[in-house]
Amino acid sequence: MTPTARSLAVALLLAALPACGADEGDPSTPGERPFTITALTEARISSQSDEPNFHRVEAEVDLGEGSFSSVVLRVQLTSTCYPFEKWAQDRPPSGQNWPASCDAFDRNFELSFDDPTAEGEPPGIELVRAITPFGGPLSFEQDLTDLANARPGKHRLRARIPSYSDAEGKVSGSNGGWNVSAQLEVTPGPAPRQVLAAIPLVYQDQTEAELPSVGFELPEGTTSARLEYRVTGHGGVTAVGCSGPAEEFCKRTHTVDADGVELAEYQPWRTDCADLCTETTQPAIPGLLREFTYCLENPCGAIPSVRASRANWCPGSVTPPFIEQPAAWASAGAHRFQSRVNAIASGGLWRVSALVYAFGD
Repeated sequence: MTPTARSLAVALLLAALPACGADEGDPSTPGERPFTITALTEARISSQSDEPNFHRVEAEVDLGEGSFSSVVLRVQLTSTCYPFEKWAQDRPPSGQNWPASCDAFDRNFELSFDDPTAEGEPPGIELVRAITPFGGPLSFEQDLTDLANARPGKHRLRARIPSYSDAEGKVSGSNGGWNVSAQLEVTPGPAPRQVLAAIPLVYQDQTEAELPSVGFELPEGTTSARLEYRVTGHGGVTAVGCSGPAEEFCKRTHTVDADGVELAEYQPWRTDCADLCTETTQPAIPGLLREFTYCLENPCGAIPSVRASRANWCPGSVTPPFIEQPAAWASAGAHRFQSRVNAIASGGLWRVSALVYAFGD
């Protein structure tokens, strides 16, 4: 074979082979490699209304066009309250019991996409419902693969913690707050299932026994649906039959309807809060703290309070949704959702969200 013929043969052979590292479906293909979106890095959520990020912090994220074989949200929450050795450098102000920047209480901690900016817009999409520890750190992850495939592209991520200060610094810091970090680990590729839509139905405080009925449309090709229903009880005053002086200590019955027919009944109540109290001894810090015992997972909380059963939440943990697959929603077209509670104490509320996914075959 002549040099010219040999070169031509090699060229034809190379042309017939796929490019190295660019096979169809190869996750190393440019544009298909896993990537990380860093949305928040130690972002401070403040308890002071005149400071930036009062009660919430937001960030823009862009997932890209999709599809996705996996999308995972990873969240880290930190506090200046703990470890207690920090107090040597961040001492409580004179006459106060806590470092000024420390929020020693347990607070609602929610992450969501695309909360409304004007009246009449659809509700936001709740990603995670959690409760902060009493003054301690928390980390968790949440699978968002179905949501990303239903709603690729750009979103506004919100982290919300309604933190309040104690001006005198006696029961919490006088300028308390929290630091939040959030990352999205994105792996492009074939979707695990055909997700046609993700539709937020409700995301609000419920103070009345019954929420208005919500109508929605499932798209063509829908053959099944999944409802995610998140509820936690908060606030209020002592009510008959409750184990403590707030709605969070009341057992209630929640009922969910699909297309006007009862779908499910729940009694949202957590009895596992004691698992979040590993008793630990803090050595004395001369001139600052005496020796004392605390819960490792909830370092600033009174031990009996940490361990108490509550209305579907525990301090320092994520509250998973109730999941249903309504047969009534296994088809395209108009549908309805409604929920109700058998009672709510005066001044109390239930934090409620509902999200429906539509799937095809």
